[in-house]
Amino acid sequence: MVELGCGSGLLTRHLLDAGHRVLATDASPAMLELARDVAHDAEGIRELILPDDPIPAADAIVSVGHALNYLPSAAAIERALIAIANALKPGAVLAIDLCDLEWGEAQRGASSRGWVGQDWALVTEFSVPSPDRFVRQMATFIRNDDGSWRRDDERHDNVLIDTARVPAILANHGVQASVGTSFGSEELPTGLRAVLGRRPPTGTSPAT
Repeated sequence: MVELGCGSGLLTRHLLDAGHRVLATDASPAMLELARDVAHDAEGIRELILPDDPIPAADAIVSVGHALNYLPSAAAIERALIAIANALKPGAVLAIDLCDLEWGEAQRGASSRGWVGQDWALVTEFSVPSPDRFVRQMATFIRNDDGSWRRDDERHDNVLIDTARVPAILANHGVQASVGTSFGSEELPTGLRAVLGRRPPTGTSPAT
């Protein structure tokens, strides 16, 4: 299977331990370095930048952490969905999560959050600049050996989409899909959607 947006490799590790063969991909070289430590026995760990890099043909494509919502526009997300559909082999399955427009509404007005450890602190602020955008601004503070503190700032921008359109996009490329609020019995936070799909086996009508 192909994993999109593997991050540090935590899901990759679970998939490998369950006996799956996994090609883990991410757009971030730094995340790939972490994944190589966590999931060194994967079939491969490589850079893949959606929506333009080709996705290898796969029996399954999975992704958590709403990786597609980090793309720059709704059009780019749609192109990535089409690329995913085209990479699924006959009989292959799809399981990804996506942030719906409801995610922004649920997060609107959310209070800033902070976490403090002995040698570190993290402060996160949230904003919804438009109905289809969600922003997390994070400041990390790390204590240096001399007692001073170093600050690093990081910004995460997410494009939110109407996930009700996703099944039709995938159907136009031969993949049957549904959008729900859970992976099995695992309920997702408000506004986060599970997209589950399958390309019918060769010789099977897409309507069956």
